[in-house]
Amino acid sequence: MRILQLLNHTRRLNGHVHAAVDLACAQAKLGHSVAMASGGGDFDALLAANGVETRLVNQERRPATLVKGLGVLYRLVRDWKADVVHAHMMTSAVLAWPICKSLGIPLVTTVHNEFEKGSILMGLGTRVVAVSAAVGQSMQKRGISKSRLSVVLNGTIGSARFEGKDRTPRRLESPAIIFVGGQHPRKGIPDLLAAFNIVHNKNPATRLYVLGDGPYLDTYVNQASTMECGSAVTFMGAQDDPFPFLLGADIFVLPSHADPAPLVLSEAREAGCAIVATDVDGIPELLEGGKAGILVPARDPLRLAEALCTLVENAEALQEWRNKSQFNIEQLRIERVARQTLEVYAVARRQIRGQSSEPV
Repeated sequence: MRILQLLNHTRRLNGHVHAAVDLACAQAKLGHSVAMASGGGDFDALLAANGVETRLVNQERRPATLVKGLGVLYRLVRDWKADVVHAHMMTSAVLAWPICKSLGIPLVTTVHNEFEKGSILMGLGTRVVAVSAAVGQSMQKRGISKSRLSVVLNGTIGSARFEGKDRTPRRLESPAIIFVGGQHPRKGIPDLLAAFNIVHNKNPATRLYVLGDGPYLDTYVNQASTMECGSAVTFMGAQDDPFPFLLGADIFVLPSHADPAPLVLSEAREAGCAIVATDVDGIPELLEGGKAGILVPARDPLRLAEALCTLVENAEALQEWRNKSQFNIEQLRIERVARQTLEVYAVARRQIRGQSSEPV
């Protein structure tokens, strides 16, 4: 199959990009012809090294640029003879829709963050992929027919992004609790700091490591500095590869208020961390309904602190939940994601062929 993947860009530290790059490389490894059309970025060399063609299509949201990009993309889809076009971002989906319509090619879209206002535009796809069942349900409420939706749960194990990377655990002071993610309100970092303050007061040796960047980083750094636990909190900024830090940690914590299907949970489970996360959106699906990690209510620092204390204060409980993180972990392999997505393409192609054969 000839698969054209579409992204606005291929820069690091963006979950949409990571998921699409992982998918493209995995599909190429399965023997398909895959190209990535985007504005370019950090992952172009990795894509090329994994047999994925890279094509430049500038999709910056400026009228003249988009008009030009539409023409470039039309010629690419036509001349490259794509069997299916897969868009991962709203701009890409909007540009691809009229092209796919005119050429009779299925457009598949993936909804990575359904809470974004414009995510309803992903409904332009012949088939719409939701990265968790929770996202699928949300999109149905927003008007996308269940008959056009397919759920393909995220997974990262075996990703080309991690091949050949250093897997030496970083030395962190133990017991080490780690958070990896964007510094945004929806990630619940103030709740984490409030919970950690309780944990640290009861267990002074405990340390919290916060990895990630974002517009609220300075706010959270300042908040931590005013708390009793401040000296035990280390903000480490964005890391190209957080996996060695996860390997060096005891507990991974994700206190999100909203999170469709965070890739980092797959990485934390692969690293063998005990996991505490909030019971929202796609998080329970990635933790096997609580069999692979402890689920707590969102926006509840006290319950979060209780779960963390259970692990910090009880070595047997900590090891038990480390072991539980491996439950059914094969489901988080990128090859499974790639194969299920190929099945979605097959359905979309049959759907397009059925439409073209219908009498006018």
